[in-house]
Amino acid sequence: MRSPFARACALALVVPLFAASNASAADPGEVNIYSYRQPYLIDLLLNEFTEETGIKINVIFAEKGLIERIQAEGRNSPADVLLTVDVGNLTQATDAGIAQPIQSAALEAAIPPAYRATDGEWVGLTRRARVVYASKERVKQDKISYKELADPKWRRKICIRSGQHVYNVALIASMIAHHGEEWTEAWLRGVKANLARKPADDDRLQVKGVYAGECDLAVGNTYYMGRDADKDSEQKEWANSARFPDSDDRGTHVNISGAVVAKYARHKDNAIKLPEFLSSDKGQEMYADVNNEYPVKEGIPWSKLVQS
Repeated sequence: MRSPFARACALALVVPLFAASNASAADPGEVNIYSYRQPYLIDLLLNEFTEETGIKINVIFAEKGLIERIQAEGRNSPADVLLTVDVGNLTQATDAGIAQPIQSAALEAAIPPAYRATDGEWVGLTRRARVVYASKERVKQDKISYKELADPKWRRKICIRSGQHVYNVALIASMIAHHGEEWTEAWLRGVKANLARKPADDDRLQVKGVYAGECDLAVGNTYYMGRDADKDSEQKEWANSARFPDSDDRGTHVNISGAVVAKYARHKDNAIKLPEFLSSDKGQEMYADVNNEYPVKEGIPWSKLVQS
C-alpha cells in the first residue's frame, strides 16, 4: 500500500493535469503548415481560417524540398499539413510515405472524386489552367493547340519557363498520356527549336517577353493574367498585351493545387479542418476572387475577370 505522502504526491500531479486538460479544451490550438504555395497567394485565406476557427497558423514556405524535409524529419516532423502547387507534388508526397488518409465527410461532399485520391491521402483545392498566351498585336490566329507549339512557323517565337518545372512536367506528362512517349519526344524537340530564348524565370516573365516583343507566344497558367491585370503597374501592360486563343484539339490542360495531412501530424484534427475550410464555399470563393484560380467545388463562380 502507498503511504499518505505518496498518495498526496499522486493527487498533486493529477489535479494540474486536469486543469491543463480543461484549458486545452477551450484553446483551439494551432496547425503547422509546410507550403509550396507562396505566402501572398494564401495569406488572406489562412488569416480567414484563423478568424473563423481561432486556430493559430504556423507556416514554413519553400519552393522545393519540403517533401524530402518531412521525410527526413520522420516522426519528429512538426508538419501537420503540406500545401502543394500541383498534382505532381501530391503524388510525390504519397509515394514518399509522408501522408495519411483523410477521413472527412465535408471534404467528400465538397470535392468531386476526380480531384481527390481514392484512398484519401490527398485532396485538390483549386484547378489551374495552363494555356498559350498570344500577342494581341502580332498573332491573329483564334485557335492554337499545344501540338502547334512545335510547328516551325513559330521558330524563335515562343517563351516558356524551364521544362523541368512542375507545371511543365505536368503538361508534358499529359502529352505522353494522350500521344505516347515517342510522339511527345519529337514534339518537345520541335518546341525547343521554336524557343525565342533560354527558358528562365516564372510564367509572369514569359508574358513580359510577349509584351517586350521577344516572343509572340508564351505558355503560362491563366491566373498570372489576373494577378498582373489587377496591378496598377507595368505588369498591367504585360497582361494587356496578350490574349488567350482557343486551345483547339483536345482542350485545355488543367493541373490542381492541393493538400495532404502529414503522416505524423501532431494536430491532426486541426490539420483536417484546414482543407475543409479551403474547400468550403467561403474558401473556394476566396481562391477564385483573390487568386483568379478555378474552384474545384461545383457551383462556386469564377472571378469576374476569369469569366471575361
